[in-house]
Amino acid sequence: MPTVRGVDERKVPTIYDVAAACGVAPSTVSRAFSRPGRVNAETAARIRQVAEEMGYRANPLARALPTGKTSLLALVVSDVTNPFYFEIIRGAELAATEADYTLLVADVHESATVERKALERALPLVEGVVLGTSRMSDSAIRVMAQQRPTVVLNRVLTGIPSVITDNARGARRAVEHLASLEHRTIGYLAGPEASWADGMRWRAMREAAEMLDLRVQRFGPFAPTLAGGAEAVPLVVASNVTAVVAYNDLVAIGLMRGLAAADVRVPRDVSVVGFDNIFGAEICSPALTTVAAPLTALGKYAVQTLLAGMSSRTPPQTRPALLPAELIIRDSTARRARRRRS
Repeated sequence: MPTVRGVDERKVPTIYDVAAACGVAPSTVSRAFSRPGRVNAETAARIRQVAEEMGYRANPLARALPTGKTSLLALVVSDVTNPFYFEIIRGAELAATEADYTLLVADVHESATVERKALERALPLVEGVVLGTSRMSDSAIRVMAQQRPTVVLNRVLTGIPSVITDNARGARRAVEHLASLEHRTIGYLAGPEASWADGMRWRAMREAAEMLDLRVQRFGPFAPTLAGGAEAVPLVVASNVTAVVAYNDLVAIGLMRGLAAADVRVPRDVSVVGFDNIFGAEICSPALTTVAAPLTALGKYAVQTLLAGMSSRTPPQTRPALLPAELIIRDSTARRARRRRS
């Protein structure tokens, strides 16, 4: 391909180089890429040809500054290594791609401070934000939502669109299942204190236990990780619970591994139920009974809700979108033994 005379091939070409080579103003080059209809067709074709020969590429972010249209969305997740987010990210990406948007994913390591800093840097670049299980305070989220259209996952805030799983129904089904297996004393391994879903699950468990005349005991909070579940082992072993519902599947699997090391058998000595039905819940040993969330649908619907609100001239619908939860029964729950192993 021929080169443009007088251009240093070692230098990254700029809009000014293209303008000089074409004998036009830099603003004309800018319009040729951002608003080609406002430039003479022959001139625009010449500019594009010279730009290609020089290896010049228009900066899409710079081009977007006057309009705010970057075609970028942000998805903020608490811990990208948590399998809970795998399908949520995939669903969000599918919805973004279908609408010709690119999704940026920020991992904030379960830290509200890191989350705020990540958003401060991302907001100037993106058109909208999906917060996946945010650890920020309600007030901090509202301040951020005033700057960019926002949808919140697994949390309900007045005035802000949200997409949630039916945590209450899922927790009730877990308690009812354990009651049907004759468990009378059930433990709950709590997740992060800042988790909205944690509070909903614990409240629903207490209400279901009261209706069924059961006893429930709360342990924690614990980190929503395998290590968090392992940390709960001594408390569970020292208690009189015969069944446990964990904040999520990682905590449940960490608990089962720790119980096995302590020679406490699941489900013969203790039945265990998780939440989310992540990858690995079915292939761990024993296979985990869990409350399944429609993870791919959560991510996809959140982005669709965000885009709908961005394109509408009327205020977005802020009533929470409630997606169903389903109890999947596997091998980690069984009928209560008449005498618990000591």
